[in-house]
Amino acid sequence: MAALIYTLCAFTSILCAVLLWRSWWASRARLLFWSALCFGCLSVNNVLLVLDRVVFPTSVDLGLWRLAWALAAVLLLLFGLIWEED
Repeated sequence: MAALIYTLCAFTSILCAVLLWRSWWASRARLLFWSALCFGCLSVNNVLLVLDRVVFPTSVDLGLWRLAWALAAVLLLLFGLIWEED
């Protein structure tokens, strides 16, 4: 059951990233750009979670890589929120 939830979370974050990219491409709003980058990093984080917990549960520990991508996602969104002054 956990594998299904991890996979659905990965697909959902990828879908959100794609939809944000499409919206940014249509409107060129900079906040959409930063949000799309954030969700792109969160998508990588979720894919690494599936790899870490489902594909390689005991042989590889991807915890540090997952935390690094999550930190990058939060920092990108924070930078975008601070940088945008409109």
